Amino acid sequence: MKITLKDGSCKEYSQAMRVYDIAMDISEGLARAACAGEVNGKVVDLRTVVDQDCELNILTASDPEGLRTVRHTCSHVLAEAVKRLFPEAKLAIGPSIDEGFYYDFDHASFSREDLDNLEKEMKKIIKEGNKLERFTLPREEAIKFMEEKGEPYKVELIRDFPEDSEISFYDQGGFVDLCAGPHLMNTKGIKAFKLISSSMAYWRGDSNRAQLQRIYGTAFNKKEELAAYLEHLEDIKKRDHNKLGREMELFATVDVIGQGLPLLLPKGVKMVMKLQRWIEDLEDREWGYVRTKTPLMAKSDLYKISGHWDHYKEGMFVLGDEEKDKEVFALRPMTCPFQYYCYKNTQHSYRELPIRYGETSTLFRNEDSGEMHGLTRVRQFTISEGHLVIRPDQAEEELQNCLRLANYVLSTLGLQEDVTYRLSKWDPNNSDKYLGDEAYWEKTQDALRQILKKDNLPFTEADGEAAFYGPKIDIQAKNVYGKEDTMITIQLDCAIAENFDMYYIDQNGDKIRPYIIHRTSLGCYERTLAWLIEKYAGKFPTWLCPEQVRVLPISDKYTEYAEKVRKELAANGIDVTVDNRSEKIGYKIRDARMNKLPYMLVVGANEEEQGLVSVRSRFAGNEGQKPLAEFIEQICKEIRTKEIRQELPEEEKAK
Repeated sequence: MKITLKDGSCKEYSQAMRVYDIAMDISEGLARAACAGEVNGKVVDLRTVVDQDCELNILTASDPEGLRTVRHTCSHVLAEAVKRLFPEAKLAIGPSIDEGFYYDFDHASFSREDLDNLEKEMKKIIKEGNKLERFTLPREEAIKFMEEKGEPYKVELIRDFPEDSEISFYDQGGFVDLCAGPHLMNTKGIKAFKLISSSMAYWRGDSNRAQLQRIYGTAFNKKEELAAYLEHLEDIKKRDHNKLGREMELFATVDVIGQGLPLLLPKGVKMVMKLQRWIEDLEDREWGYVRTKTPLMAKSDLYKISGHWDHYKEGMFVLGDEEKDKEVFALRPMTCPFQYYCYKNTQHSYRELPIRYGETSTLFRNEDSGEMHGLTRVRQFTISEGHLVIRPDQAEEELQNCLRLANYVLSTLGLQEDVTYRLSKWDPNNSDKYLGDEAYWEKTQDALRQILKKDNLPFTEADGEAAFYGPKIDIQAKNVYGKEDTMITIQLDCAIAENFDMYYIDQNGDKIRPYIIHRTSLGCYERTLAWLIEKYAGKFPTWLCPEQVRVLPISDKYTEYAEKVRKELAANGIDVTVDNRSEKIGYKIRDARMNKLPYMLVVGANEEEQGLVSVRSRFAGNEGQKPLAEFIEQICKEIRTKEIRQELPEEEKAK
C-alpha cells in the first residue's frame, strides 16, 4: 500500500500498519511526539490500522487536533483520580473542548482543596506511565460490563447505540472508561495540566435530569504554554462583566426580583442612554428610519397570525389560560407583528417604499435558568429593533445598507475586529418548523450569501439556525470565556406579509406583497454593555463613560473653584463630578484611577489664579496644566468624534 505524507513524500508497505508504527518508521522522535493521526482528512487514533492507500498526517501537540487528544487523555486521567479519591463518584462524560477539557461526575461539589488533591493524584497517574489499551465489546456485553462497575450514566450512553454496535473502551492500567478516542499511547504524554474550576451541570444539558459536578481543566504540551494560559485566565477574571460590572456598580441582581432580571444602576443606565440616543439619532437622521412605540404585550391572536404561537410559544411569558380565560395575553418576545400593523394603518404606494421602522424595544423571553448569565442572556432586554418594508427589487440595496450600518456601529465602538459572520440557514431535514418551501429557502439564503460576499466578509454557514420565516446574517462574538452569542442580526423575510395581508400598490394599480427585513443595528443593549465591559476591562472610551471627568481640589480652600470648573464642564455636556472629600490629593487620585476615569482635573492656588486645570488622564498620565477652555475644547472633540484614545505604556506615562 502507498502512504502519502503531508510533505508530499510517499511510503510503501507490504502489510497493514498502525498509524503509530508508520510514525515510528518515519522517525522515532516523531513517534514520541505523536498524539493522533489524520487519514484522508479524518482524525484517528494512533492505534488505527491502515490497510490501503491513503494520505496520512501525523498530529503532534502543535496541531489543534493533536492537542485535543492530549486534553482528552487528561480528562480520563482526571476520571481515574476521582475514582481513586472518591470511589463513590459516578462517571458521566469527559470530552476535550476548545480551551481544555471537562469531566462530569455524580458527586457532591468539589472544593478548591479537592481539586488540588486531584491534581496531585493525576501527577502520580501520569508518572506511572500506564499504556492506554483500546478494546471493544458487543453492545449487550458493554452494558453488562458497565452495570457491574456501577456506572449508570455510561450504561445509558451505551443503550443509545444500535443493538448491533461494537462499543469501544480504553484501559489505562486497570481504570477503564467508555470512549471512542483518540487517545495518547500512554499517560506520560501529558506534560503540563491544571484543574481550573468546578461547577454544577445537568446530565445531558437537561434541567429536568440529574445535577452533576463538572470539573474543568486544561493541558498543554509545555509548561510555558500552560503558564501563559493561566495568566490569560487571570486577565479574564478581571474582565468578566459579571464580576467587573457589579464592582463598578453598573448593574446588580436580586434573588427576590428573579433570575435573568438585572437591575441597571445609575452608571449602567447612563451608558445605555448614551448608546440608545446615539443609535436613534444615527438611524433617524442618517439612515432614514422613522420611530414607532408599540405595546409590551398583545393578545395571543396576534402571535397566532405571525406564527410565533406555534413556533415560539415555549419561549414566551403567557398571561392567562386558553381553556379558562376569554382573552389570553403574552409579553412580546419581538416587535415585528406590532410594526406590521403600523404599516397597515395606511395604504402605501410603491413610491413610498422602502419604509424603515425603528424602535427601541423592550422584549421578554422565557430563557432556561441554566442558560442565563449576567447581562448576556436575560429574560427582559432592550434592543435596537427595526423592520424594513421593501419592494423585492430593493432587497439587495437595503440588505447591504443594514449590514453596513451594523458594521459602522461595531467600528465606532471598537468591536468590529472581535466579530465573525454566520449565514444562518434552515434545516431541510426538519422543514415542518419553517414557512415556505425549499425553493423559497434556497432563494433567500443565496440572497444573503451574495450580500456577505459583496462586502468581502468571511463567513460560515449553519443549518438549523434560521428564524422560522427566513434566513439570517448573524454577527457573532465570544465572551471572555469563549462562549459565542449573536450580537446583531439581519433577516430576510419574503413570506410573513401573506399572513398579515400586507401589500403596496404598484405602478399598475395592483396589490403586491412586500418583503420584510428584520434587523438590529446594535442588538441588545444589555448584551452590548456586557461586551463593552469585557472588551475594555471597564476602561471605556470617554464618550461612553458614565463619569468622564472628576475635579480634585487640593484642599477645602479650592472647592469653590472646583465647583466653577464643574459647572463649565457640565454646561458643555460633559459628565463631571467634584471630589470634595477631606482626603489628601494622592488618595483622591488613586481612587479616581481605581474607578477607571478618563480624566482627573487637579485644582489648587495656581490653577485658580490663572484659570487653569492640571490634567491627569488614564491615557497619558500627567498631561500638565492647560487653560480650562482648551481642555473643554479637547474633550468635547473627543466625545463628539467618539475617539477611542489609546493608553500609553506605564513607563511612558511616568515620564
